[in-house]
Amino acid sequence: MASNPFVGTWRLISWEDETEAGEKRSPFGPNPNGYIMYSADGYMSVVLCFADRARFAADDPFGGTPAEEVSAYESYSSYCGRYEVQADRVIHHVELSWFPNWHGIDQIRFYRFDGNRLILTTPQMLINGQKRVSRLVWERV
Repeated sequence: MASNPFVGTWRLISWEDETEAGEKRSPFGPNPNGYIMYSADGYMSVVLCFADRARFAADDPFGGTPAEEVSAYESYSSYCGRYEVQADRVIHHVELSWFPNWHGIDQIRFYRFDGNRLILTTPQMLINGQKRVSRLVWERV
C-alpha cells in the first residue's frame, strides 16, 4: 500500500462554518478542542468539544441533571468508523456517533493538505436550521 498522508493524529486548530448568505461563525467558540485520528488499517475517529465545557455538579458520569446533560450534548461531538480516500474527498463510513442520525451513513469531507495541516470541508449541511459549509483545520500531532 502506498503511503497514506491521512494516517496519524491531528489536533483541531479551527472550525468555522458559513451560511449561503456568507454569515460565518465558530460553532464551538474561538478555541475549540478536538482530535481526528486515521489508522493505517482504515479506521477513523473524531472528537470535538468546547474548550470550557461545564462540569457536572456530581462526579457520577450518569448523574447529571437534565440541564447538565443537555449542555454536555450541545458542547460535544464525536463519531468513528471506517474511512476511504477518493480523488478530492475522504469518506467517513460512520459506525458510531454522538448524533444518532449519523449512525450507519457516510460523511463526506473534501480535503487538502497544507504543510503539516489537513483542511477538511463539508458539503453543504443542515446545521441549526440553516444550510452551512464547515471548514475544519487540523494540525498533525
